[in-house]
Amino acid sequence: MENFEVTPVPKITVGDWMITLLISAIPIVNFIMLFVWAFGSNTNPNKANWAKAALIWLLIGIVLWVVLIVVFGASFMSFMNNQPDYINGY
Repeated sequence: MENFEVTPVPKITVGDWMITLLISAIPIVNFIMLFVWAFGSNTNPNKANWAKAALIWLLIGIVLWVVLIVVFGASFMSFMNNQPDYINGY
């Protein structure tokens, strides 16, 4: 049976989380920092996992947004094509 050494992970303090959430609230900076935290080598594993989960949710949101835009755009275009032409007559 092999014995593995477990290295303790330092705790992320409340102040660190406050700064993390503040940075993640800044529009373009948050996207860049999520990648830095998710795939950086010096990041706490807990913060890295959180950043990866946030990126997955962001990707899901973007996909849903695109699907909704396509569906509603197609519905709107269909609605506009079925309207009578008031300029040139009926």
